[in-house]
Amino acid sequence: MPAVVDDFTRAALALAVDSSIGGVRVVRELDALIACRGRPLTIVSDYGPERTSRMVLEWTNRTGIEWHYIAPGKPMQNGYIESFNGRMRDELLNESLFFGLEHARSTVAEWAEDYNTARPHSSLAYQTPAAFAAGLAATGSRRRNRNGRDSNRHWMKIQWQVTSHTISATS
Repeated sequence: MPAVVDDFTRAALALAVDSSIGGVRVVRELDALIACRGRPLTIVSDYGPERTSRMVLEWTNRTGIEWHYIAPGKPMQNGYIESFNGRMRDELLNESLFFGLEHARSTVAEWAEDYNTARPHSSLAYQTPAAFAAGLAATGSRRRNRNGRDSNRHWMKIQWQVTSHTISATS
């Protein structure tokens, strides 16, 4: 189950649930997300076969979006998604029994909706990701870091380490 998280608003943008996800599916999911949210400057991920496939490399060349791979064995280079993955693992994956793909998809979608709209984040001044993003859109403002520089250079990070959590369907 790959997860796409906006490291600026901390919103869970996409959680694809399926029995197998390859490079073609990765490209399809990213194209759909970009059509909805706009084009990021950079996507950050770990090295995984579906992220280094020919389809993904062709997609990055076609779109011109920079794809940054974190160093092997250095998950803290992608700390936001690591925190998200841990939270999702603890609150959802370790606590749920899925009875098929449709059940898994609906349960994951409900959890993501709750995560984005009902949970305040201390890094967002105790706003939910949805409220924080709405405030930015309404004011046209940009978040600044401690040095007064823009901190939203990269609004989308992509991480796939959750794939180690295989969803088994029981019938």
